Amino acid sequence: MKAILSSSHSIKSPKFATLTVMAATCAMLLSAPVNAAETDATATAVPSAMDSSKRVIRLARPNAAISPAQANAAQTSLPATPASNSQPTNAQTTNMQLSGTLQNNASVSTAQPQTPQMMSPAAAPVMNGTTRVYEPGPMTATGIDLRSGQLSNIPTPQVQLSDMSFVKTVLIPQQKGLGTDKLDVSLLDDFIADVSPNARHYPPNFPNRTQRHYTREKIKVLADWIEPYAKSPDASFDVLLRAAKLNGMGRNLDLGSDYTVRGGQYVDRAIKLQPDSGEANFLYGMMLSEGGGFKEGQKYLDRAVALGYTEAEQSLAQSDLLSDRRANALERLRRLEGQYPNNTVIPQQIKLVEEGKFYIWDIPAPDISVKPGA
Repeated sequence: MKAILSSSHSIKSPKFATLTVMAATCAMLLSAPVNAAETDATATAVPSAMDSSKRVIRLARPNAAISPAQANAAQTSLPATPASNSQPTNAQTTNMQLSGTLQNNASVSTAQPQTPQMMSPAAAPVMNGTTRVYEPGPMTATGIDLRSGQLSNIPTPQVQLSDMSFVKTVLIPQQKGLGTDKLDVSLLDDFIADVSPNARHYPPNFPNRTQRHYTREKIKVLADWIEPYAKSPDASFDVLLRAAKLNGMGRNLDLGSDYTVRGGQYVDRAIKLQPDSGEANFLYGMMLSEGGGFKEGQKYLDRAVALGYTEAEQSLAQSDLLSDRRANALERLRRLEGQYPNNTVIPQQIKLVEEGKFYIWDIPAPDISVKPGA
């Protein structure tokens, strides 16, 4: 009885071991494509080691084919399958060894993934279904030719330039004395020359409200820019003069009393540095007289006239007109008209005085084109 049972057990054990091994083999082979897809997913958008001039994008696809190297690695990780005609002496020992081997392989694959090794370009696996290669198009000396068919039915853009202008480069010393740093005031001088006919005298006159607004905003920006240099106790004459001009125009455009105070302070310091400057004396006299200080401003205007500054005499005519000396204002302007027959502004000022007006600078302003943020 014992012999019969032992024989029966020995006959069923090899079949049971064979089925266990085949089931384990199928499970490992079915999991190989998934593992390969997961490996590809971690390499998304990694440059190709085979050709650095191409851009390779690997796509994670569970059903993608695996490379031969990956298939070989999967096969070598499986335990050896015994032949169907082999008869182990101890079936229980064989089953325990197979189960232990499968469990160890599973724990290694999940807890300790193998680190990929670098391959030479010749031994690199061929990617089937998991790789897209993007190659650059034809290049020319100036870049990609858009007319080569890549953008069909799209008109070629054309650019045309007009009204080109150039700004003269102007560099001024930042401080008094030799060896000082220079400031580039090219755009600042261009702006002052452009808007002075409209904003230097009171009341300012602009062709439209838009240009007046743009001028106000730009004066704020430029005055803030030059302010740190003008506040320096060693500021140069050129810096102080430009700061005085900007703040004076800001006062005329009603930007606040701070502009009035700063403008007077800067031009006063400029005159102390260069007492014989006709422009500095004119600016100070004009600011004082147009602000109501006729007597205080007259001495500076007279000084500017003596230094040959013509516009200072026009400001004296304005001062005479506001001081109820209309006859003196007309006489001065008519004398200037004879001295400067090509001046087109003086005849218009004479007409305003003859019509009983009080502001000789309230004439049609020249058209300007101040750009916002320019």
